Amino acid sequence: MGKAMRASCPRTSHAAWMPPSNRRDPVQLVLEADKGRRPELVPLRHGRMVRSPFSFYRGAALTMAADLARSPSTGVHVQACGDAHLCNFGGFATSQRRVIFSINDLDETLPAPWEWDVKRLAASFAVASRENGLKDSDAKDVVTTCVRSYRESMAELGQRKALEVWTQSLGMDDLLGSIEDSAERRRDVEHLKAVRGVDELVGGIDDAGLRMRAVKVLRKARGKNISEDAFPKMTVLEGGLPFIKDEPPTIFHPKGLTVGEIPQVFQRLLSGYRATLTSSYQCLLDQFVLRDAAFKVVGVGSVGTTCGVLLFMADEDDPLFLQVKEARVSVLAPYAGASAFSNQGQRVVHGHRIMQPSSDVFLGWARGPRRDFYFRQLRDIKVSFDVETFDGRMMHLYANWCGKALALSHARSGSSATLGGYMGKSDVFDQAIAAFSMAYADQNEKDHAAFARAVKRGKVKAVIEKAR
Repeated sequence: MGKAMRASCPRTSHAAWMPPSNRRDPVQLVLEADKGRRPELVPLRHGRMVRSPFSFYRGAALTMAADLARSPSTGVHVQACGDAHLCNFGGFATSQRRVIFSINDLDETLPAPWEWDVKRLAASFAVASRENGLKDSDAKDVVTTCVRSYRESMAELGQRKALEVWTQSLGMDDLLGSIEDSAERRRDVEHLKAVRGVDELVGGIDDAGLRMRAVKVLRKARGKNISEDAFPKMTVLEGGLPFIKDEPPTIFHPKGLTVGEIPQVFQRLLSGYRATLTSSYQCLLDQFVLRDAAFKVVGVGSVGTTCGVLLFMADEDDPLFLQVKEARVSVLAPYAGASAFSNQGQRVVHGHRIMQPSSDVFLGWARGPRRDFYFRQLRDIKVSFDVETFDGRMMHLYANWCGKALALSHARSGSSATLGGYMGKSDVFDQAIAAFSMAYADQNEKDHAAFARAVKRGKVKAVIEKAR
């Protein structure tokens, strides 16, 4: 079946990107995405987007969704991320405390054409590689690595039974598992056993220098648990009790509230959120007492939405941080169709549970008077990567990881054999997506330049944060 789709949608057709004459103004699309956000934070969002072509790309998911809607498609839909750029992948702990690698931001998730995620991810590597100083030929090679990894992983997953795919995950040993077996490799892997899951990521790199570089990156990126890392950094003691530390403009308590007083917006959500948890996880949540809550500004695309962090305590050294995020209508909805869920928070949680091999036990949703929200843990053994520091070799390695992870997330929707058959064994699809990605990186630079001009001329208000 997969091969047959090439007749109606040739693999080479994905290479094309030519902005149509009636393409919407990218600046206007940014302003459209601002609607419904907290107006006092919108200039901060603009300030983050105007920094560079890559930061603009991260915040312009709606712009690319509009462009992708015009692109060739086989018609096969999967549960899509909707914003699958390279910074939306990372490591996190399962309930068994094993660190796995997967997509970790699914605010825009919705059933949609699988190609849209592939192109969003691939083009992000083109944009980021350029920003890191790589030549276009090297950037295109990085993109090709990403797509080849996706294609080959999908072919392998297509040979497996549904339950095998559903229970598979990418531990940190799987990601570094392309290094040839040797005494040196085994030594390095054993050295990583202290970090559960990390050994799976690096275990197979045959280049000793790259392997050790990857080990260092993973060690640096590896998040500690809440009590070791987040709790001391995010809290202050007042009257002997811990409270969330204000770090404006990113974390702040609303004016007029006393220390420890919970904003009403969060109080109203909690009972509805608790009801969406299973009874066993309700029992776990009930062991904690809400101590404090503050607003939080996150990322680029989410700036201006209502987001917060809640501090719960089970004991004086037993904290739980929950993040509550506003869930808006997906940027894919105008082009892929409305969600089956009326609550956008439930849409996001549903996407997490389909696309992630293991999702957060505290995932849940709630509805406020005018907005929908979802809840999840904040910083519980999270692993993020400073992609801005990656050279060509690390970018290739990370592209390989992200390609594998996206393939597994898509395969969980059940179309792996079809997609594997369509892409095939040759690099025709890889080269087509690489050509698209480089052309779209050019487009993104033009869009960013237009946005920067609008900011400079005062047509768009932006607040530029001071470097920390």
